[in-house]
Parts: sequence; structure tokens; C-alpha cells
Amino acid sequence: MKVLFIEAKKKQLIDINSINLDILPKQLFLAYSIQYKQLAFELKKKLGKRVREFRQVLGCSVLNTKYPILLVGSGRFHALQLALQNNEVYILEEKITKLDEREIKEIKAKRKTALMKFLAASKIGILVSAKPGQEAFKKALSLKKEIEKKGKEVKIFLADNISIEELENYDIESWVNTSCPALTTDSRIINAEELKTNNILQYTNS
Repeated sequence: MKVLFIEAKKKQLIDINSINLDILPKQLFLAYSIQYKQLAFELKKKLGKRVREFRQVLGCSVLNTKYPILLVGSGRFHALQLALQNNEVYILEEKITKLDEREIKEIKAKRKTALMKFLAASKIGILVSAKPGQEAFKKALSLKKEIEKKGKEVKIFLADNISIEELENYDIESWVNTSCPALTTDSRIINAEELKTNNILQYTNS
């Protein structure tokens, strides 16, 4: 199946000169979602040498950086995913705000619960998306092999559209996600990457 990707841009309604940059750290990682590309490049020019790293991010992006992050984009999903990587995160929508520490703590508590459920579970389900760009079947096979070494029963579930509500229909105690991290807002689901970063499993991506 051929796929055509079209870059969408948000009409810029923010005056770059009206943005208060004083609350930002002296050095930072400037990240942006594709709709805000133009604004991000203008902001990069304005911030000058304060920008140590610069790139577009997706919901599944992992930024291995030591710098605080300024995310140019809308919504909190991207920002929360970046904050879980133990970074200080600022968001620029109409103005610059810092991500609430309480919100980050709540998300981290859910992630800890998901990890404990995985460790205690005997029946594991691995979620694999069939969508282009998210499909990770080879990773799932590697995960299955490593999890089975720990004496757990493992099944792989492949779907074009993964519905959290449908997971209740299966005799599975913990789910491992290999697709979009948005699924891990549910404490029954843990990201495959979380198992690696917590030294629970080592697996290959291909």
C-alpha cells in the first residue's frame, strides 16, 4: 500500500516578539511538533546560542539530552512523554508555561504501578500495531522470547486499531506496548522501552 504524507502547518497567531523568554533556562533543547515548525525556527533564531539542541518530536520520540526542554506545540501528550524522561519541560502554546510537577508525579506513579503489575503477572500480552511507522513485529518476537525466559506465558496481539476497552476481553494480566506511547496512560500497560530502561529485559528492535 502506497502512503502519502502531507506536512500540516498551523496558522501562526503568536507574535514572536511578545513571548517572555526570561523564565527559560540559559541552555535548552528546543523541540517542536510539525505544525509549529515555522514558529520553532523563528524562536531558535531569537534564542541564539541558548539553544543547544533542536529537532522535531513525535509522541514516541526519546530525547537523550541533559538540557531542559522547551516544546513548541499544542496539547500535553508530547510534553508528558518528554517529562517522563526526567527532564524539566516547558511548553509554548500562546505563552510559555512550565509543566506541573504534580502532573508528572501522577504519571510516574501510574508507570510504577504498570511495572509492578508486569513483574507479578504470569500471563502477558504484547500489543503490536499494524499501522505503517508503528509496526514492530520483530521487536515483539524478541520481547516474547525474553519474557518467556522468566517463566511467563506470552501472546502477541496484532491490530490496526488498538482499543484499551477491548483488552478486558482477554485473559491477560499485564500488557506490553510496542506502538504509540499514548496507550500507557493506562496502568495495565507498560511500554517495551520501560522494561529496558528499568533493566527488566534486554531485547532487539529488529
